[in-house]
Amino acid sequence: MTDFQLILASSSPYRKALLNKLQLPFRCHSPDIDEQPLVGEPPSQLTKRLTITKAAVVAESYENTNHLIISSDQVASLNGKILDKPGNFQNAQQQLKASSGNRVIFYTGLCIWNSANGHHLYEVSQTQVLFRKLTDQAIDHYLQADQPFDCAGSFKCESLGIALFSKLETDDPNSLVGLPLIKLVSLLEEMGVKVL
Repeated sequence: MTDFQLILASSSPYRKALLNKLQLPFRCHSPDIDEQPLVGEPPSQLTKRLTITKAAVVAESYENTNHLIISSDQVASLNGKILDKPGNFQNAQQQLKASSGNRVIFYTGLCIWNSANGHHLYEVSQTQVLFRKLTDQAIDHYLQADQPFDCAGSFKCESLGIALFSKLETDDPNSLVGLPLIKLVSLLEEMGVKVL
């Protein structure tokens, strides 16, 4: 481990729990940015813009210091249409009905920003989720059980949400939860931080 101090640019309890797996000390600093997509912005570009913007905004508070800012953002896409966090039962119900029997693509961006010099690295992890054919009863049961209203795609894969899927295709199972740890370990090492 170098002398860098790590900052997670997020208030997400899911990302915090994932980063804790690496057993590195870090602090959280939540960025305040507008997350609305630009007109015609593809999901992959939205992911990149939000991820890098979050890191840059938090880095402003640590300029010329020895901090590495870790940021991540995730965008879900069904047939090219962005799936927002549902916010309530009815919206989540509509999202899961639309996803039933379909493939949803999740783009999870990852950025590490060196606050001392502005050097940053960006990666994206893509996860394809094939949903089972879901009945209205199964959807309602799931939503009452997990209440995933703050999650893109209206599910928590680390919980009962795994029962919604027939298949997952990913290079990192942590990506779907919100922080691609395999890529993060590699980027940290590029920045001089040894995890092991």
